[in-house]
Amino acid sequence: MRTARPYAKIQNMKRRLIYGLVLVLLAINIAVGTHIYLSTANAAQKQVDSAYPNLELFSRVLERVRKDYVDGTNTTYKELIYGALKGMISTLDPHSEFLEPSQFKDLQDDTQGAFGGLGIVIQSRDDFVTVVAPIEDTPGFRAGIMSGDRILKIDGRNAEKMSVQEAVKYLRGEPGSTVTITVQRPSSGEVKDHTLTRAIIKVDTVKDINGKKEFPLGEDKIGYVRITQFGEKTSDELETALKKLKGQGMRALILDLRWNPGGLLEQAVNVCEKFLPRGQLVVSTEGRNSSQNSSRRAMGRGDMLDAMPMVVLVNYGSASAAEIVSGCLQDVKRAVVLGETTFGKGSVQSILPFDDGSALRLTTAKYYTPSHKVIHEKGITPDIVVPTTDEEDSAITLKRAPGGLDTLSPEEREKVEAIEDPQLSRALDLLKGILLYGQRAPTNESPKGKSGKMAAK
Repeated sequence: MRTARPYAKIQNMKRRLIYGLVLVLLAINIAVGTHIYLSTANAAQKQVDSAYPNLELFSRVLERVRKDYVDGTNTTYKELIYGALKGMISTLDPHSEFLEPSQFKDLQDDTQGAFGGLGIVIQSRDDFVTVVAPIEDTPGFRAGIMSGDRILKIDGRNAEKMSVQEAVKYLRGEPGSTVTITVQRPSSGEVKDHTLTRAIIKVDTVKDINGKKEFPLGEDKIGYVRITQFGEKTSDELETALKKLKGQGMRALILDLRWNPGGLLEQAVNVCEKFLPRGQLVVSTEGRNSSQNSSRRAMGRGDMLDAMPMVVLVNYGSASAAEIVSGCLQDVKRAVVLGETTFGKGSVQSILPFDDGSALRLTTAKYYTPSHKVIHEKGITPDIVVPTTDEEDSAITLKRAPGGLDTLSPEEREKVEAIEDPQLSRALDLLKGILLYGQRAPTNESPKGKSGKMAAK
């Protein structure tokens, strides 16, 4: 019995050694197998996403269409390539676009001189040419076209799946000429034809409650400023308006950005500067290419209103630069944003020209608020949500349009004048409450103070 114990011990050690060796070999086998599988999978993935085999497929399809397409006698390689590029870029997002030489020239002309148009800002959404917002004092605005309306036809042409650039080509023309557009309002399903006369689009961007530039101040000392879009002189016009209101003793401000389709980024930053300390981040951009990453900060003289209570009004028609301003002032707690969620247009398009005169309009970055909230396709959600009906929106735009009420019958005018602006009313009530609360100056001391005398305030 004494000799059996060492033998059993040796056998157990052999078993452990063999089991351990088997486990090590198994682990090595699994590791090697996994590496080979992953390498094969990665190679297959690279093969699938490689440019060369896909370009070979493209060239084969191009040649087959060129030779065998039934109506391809007069089809050129350039036409086929341009068509392929348009189709490719259109799958990316509604804002990216391949521009043929003539389209690129039209785009360049847009930035020079005056043009005849309708005064509506459009973009592609859900395969429809959609109105972002009408610009005040323009043919589209006076016709009652509203944010979210879909353009179904332009002079009888089907506009479904039409590119924005193509739609702009048909909507614009000589000042004084006419164009008929068929518009559908998604909220009601109503379809209506509008025959509009094109005009040169030049408008004031900063207005008072009466659509003028007088900026009166009522007994409650709450000022009101409306920015219709962000043009080259918007920040200068705003500064003039704020100085007028301050000179009258303004104690709070309503900044109305409803139906503001946006405009120049630089002006959005300059507008924010009027209410922010120097150095405060206003907006940042981020893209895949580091050259597209940037940040814009307030570089002005500081808050013109010295932290005066402020409400910013927004709705679905507030887009782009209007969203940058409202998002910034909301993020840094400088203003209360009230109304409805904004449109959600917060991307940067770069224009890349080519030697043949064509160009690529490509989305290369997105805008972010100071707290790094993305604007694109999200919009700015108000601190206080106050929805409006189509009837209320229509009444507000009619009251704003010069001579808008004059186009109505006495009965219709009376009805429209009786419809209130619920968002403006709520903003006024909010600011009145803030001002009233601020007058009460709470304190933990006794009303008589330390000396026993009534404290003076």
